[in-house]
Amino acid sequence: MEKSVAERAALVALLRRTGVSWSEIALDIQDVGSASSVLRRAIVEADGLFADEGSADALIEAALAEIEAWQSHGIIVRAFFDDDYPQQLRAIREMPPVLFARGALVPDSRAIAVVGSREASADGVRIAKAAATSLARQGVTVVSGLAKGIDTAAHEAALEAGGRTVAVIGTGIRRYYPATNRRLQDHIADVGLVLSQFWPDAPPTKQSFPMRNAVMSGYAAATVVVEAGVKSGARIQARLALQHGRPVVLTNQVMQHEWARSFADNPGVHVVRGMSELLNVVDGILGRMPTGTGMEGFPDLVTF
Repeated sequence: MEKSVAERAALVALLRRTGVSWSEIALDIQDVGSASSVLRRAIVEADGLFADEGSADALIEAALAEIEAWQSHGIIVRAFFDDDYPQQLRAIREMPPVLFARGALVPDSRAIAVVGSREASADGVRIAKAAATSLARQGVTVVSGLAKGIDTAAHEAALEAGGRTVAVIGTGIRRYYPATNRRLQDHIADVGLVLSQFWPDAPPTKQSFPMRNAVMSGYAAATVVVEAGVKSGARIQARLALQHGRPVVLTNQVMQHEWARSFADNPGVHVVRGMSELLNVVDGILGRMPTGTGMEGFPDLVTF
């Protein structure tokens, strides 16, 4: 078995153990330098004198069989230490130790998230479509969360413009939520990328969508919030993006809400009044991105 394959399987085996913290496991592996070593230590700590030397190998073999079964269904499985794991996600505190993907997992340094309310207004849908269309035509990857409303409009517009779009979902990658976006999700997997941080069959939960927003924020160079009420996931993403050092662009539609007005004076927040201004701000953000794809994560664009 190749070392990289065994290490990925050891990570899955570690994450499958009950009552473990995924973030702590990632930190342990970074400190020790080997998922297999961390797994063997965990078995010793749990079983003490009765630890079986072969237990770790058995768990790795079981995890490998599980990974191979996922891959046989077209699911890409990547650990945070794999070379083609999205580098920008390594820069955020909420970095998923493992990702599941369908589609083309390629460097996406020029990526912008376009997000907003599920119950979108006609103006909100129009703005989302116009923004996604313009970004896609400039070779910018449009990132969104595959929810109904603004997210769906952004994905569909990027595809219609012949651009790349990435859907970061809040369920397992073999799930479809909402069910009405099943065809859209499959189409994005065919021509773009669907990304999940959850086990492939995991259902939607109240906690999974804010977790999804953190990964979406980390994946993108900036977040454009088209519409978002006080309880919206897009509002959560705006806060997380600033914590990640990523700029946030707020439209006039969002500024009717108190939360958005309270954000407006923060460094890295741009309030735009029209499509031309929105695109100028996004161009400025992308212009400050380093060229090439070899950087470890994104720079803190808020401080530029």
